[in-house]
Amino acid sequence: MRLENKVAVITGAGSGIGKAIALIFSREGAKVAVADISEEGGKETVKEIEKIGGKSIFIKTDVSKTEDIDNMVERCLEEFGRVDILVNNAGIYRTYVLHEMPEEEWEKIININLKSVFLTSKKVIPEMLKQGKGKIINIASIAGFVSFELSAAYCASKGGIIAFTKELAQEYAPKKINVNCIAPGIIKTAMTKDMLADSEMEKFLKANTLYPRLGEPEDIAYGALYLASNESDFVNGEMLVIDGGWTIK
Repeated sequence: MRLENKVAVITGAGSGIGKAIALIFSREGAKVAVADISEEGGKETVKEIEKIGGKSIFIKTDVSKTEDIDNMVERCLEEFGRVDILVNNAGIYRTYVLHEMPEEEWEKIININLKSVFLTSKKVIPEMLKQGKGKIINIASIAGFVSFELSAAYCASKGGIIAFTKELAQEYAPKKINVNCIAPGIIKTAMTKDMLADSEMEKFLKANTLYPRLGEPEDIAYGALYLASNESDFVNGEMLVIDGGWTIK
């Protein structure tokens, strides 16, 4: 198994991409700390992991709060003794005409999507330095380098993740901490449910994706598995685009 005896912390693992990553990591031998603000979703992920014979704990976490991040990492260390892999996946999506966007909504998106990546990395990196190795995988988006209408805050947050990933890789590669990010295209999750409910929009999205379907959470999870495994030890500061060919047109 590709992640045997590894310990992974995954934020936003109660649904969608995070849940798919948690399940695939577990199948490959990892012990998984499921962090999510949704108790119902997080506990369901743990239940599914245990059903396939894996080991997992749920940690209720608001990733925008320092005290919650501290608790998340400390609980993982208490239960499993180490952190080998950090997946920063938690995020939200909101649409606004910019001049009508409330300042608190801008701050909420930036705090959950971008500030959280700083908070989790800051807390986990000292543990990885003690261990002599680690993997950090940040879930960005093609919206970080391709504009999406009515999504200024979301685009800014995901662009920030891409830049943060590259800088962090430069700082910690000499310490054998790999930092990479994944930029998903349009993936069928709860976050995109409303968008895809519009049949014309779904038709448009499919027409702009070269591969003849939209993305599934598992498409991203298998990319994360590669970046979490020893196979990617020589990969650092990279952005893995998984979008069915959307951005090469």
